[in-house]
Amino acid sequence: MSITANARFYPLHIVMVLMLVTSCASSLDENALAQASSKTDKAVVIAHRGASGYLPEHTMEAATLAFMQGADYIEQDLVLSKDNVLIVLHDIHIDTVTNVEQVFPKRAREDGRFYAIDFTWDEIQQLYVHERQNLDGKQVYPERYKGNSRFKVASFEQHIALINNLNRIFNKSVGLYPEIKAPEWHLREGKDITYTVFQALAKEGLTQADANIYIQSFYPNTLKRLRDEFSVSAKLVQLVAENDWQETSADYAQMMTAEGVAEIAKYADGVGAWIPQLITPDGKPSGFAEQIEAEGLVLHPYTFRSDDLGVKLQDGNVERKATSHELLNILFNELEVDGVFSDQVDHVKSFLIDASQ
Repeated sequence: MSITANARFYPLHIVMVLMLVTSCASSLDENALAQASSKTDKAVVIAHRGASGYLPEHTMEAATLAFMQGADYIEQDLVLSKDNVLIVLHDIHIDTVTNVEQVFPKRAREDGRFYAIDFTWDEIQQLYVHERQNLDGKQVYPERYKGNSRFKVASFEQHIALINNLNRIFNKSVGLYPEIKAPEWHLREGKDITYTVFQALAKEGLTQADANIYIQSFYPNTLKRLRDEFSVSAKLVQLVAENDWQETSADYAQMMTAEGVAEIAKYADGVGAWIPQLITPDGKPSGFAEQIEAEGLVLHPYTFRSDDLGVKLQDGNVERKATSHELLNILFNELEVDGVFSDQVDHVKSFLIDASQ
């Protein structure tokens, strides 16, 4: 199913985003960004769900703002609709980021949740996207975007077209960073999301080694299928979770051993580690980053959120929260990561500029 004919980019919202970024006193200077890139060994900043620290995640507006903030790559989490459209959403559920319970109140499953896979693309286009909430309706990040603007769920096809157009207009080369979400779950639902993503990438010429893309997944077999079954030579990244998250059936504790990292190197080009997996409670390297580097893999940890750092440091007997500068210094100067996922691209870019001077 093609979305091109109905690909609405919501120009008013996007124009407002462009005006906001270009008029903002804190916007980043182009020359400074280029200088930072050359002096920080080409460290990249990946916009985590777009500029999700400022606008509702994964919307076209959030992607546009991330582009204008200087992101090197923009992430798209991918799930399938009922009619096999790849849509850009972080979860298989849609009730924490849309108004689905108001529009389709009788469409929840027995567990009370609303699943993207139960709705057609046309039905999903009837929904509005809001800032992420808990199931009780409370905003997860209370100081982020507030309001009821008419943001929409976007398709992967729309995101690709948007970023291609922005690259052309601004003479940039911002890349894509899609994640294939819940492939085991999709298979149980009768849908092979891995194959669908491959088809979409092949259509856009994004499967070759020099494509400006990283393809990520928590499920090793998905990456192995891309490499072996579908002959994808584009860069692949193995995401590493904690076993108690139950992301997939994979054993992530095993992945974090020297043997596990060596196994990853057989089918992937990089690792997306959770930041606390890289740092001990006293702020020292855990050894995981060194194992990744030893295998010649790139390291792109997730997620730097300046409003929710999620890392504590130990000063003697006192435990305290790390500051943004401390955490970025550990990541880039001590661990020497190759890039980082962030909800606030501008904050990371500013750090890299300052560090380069």
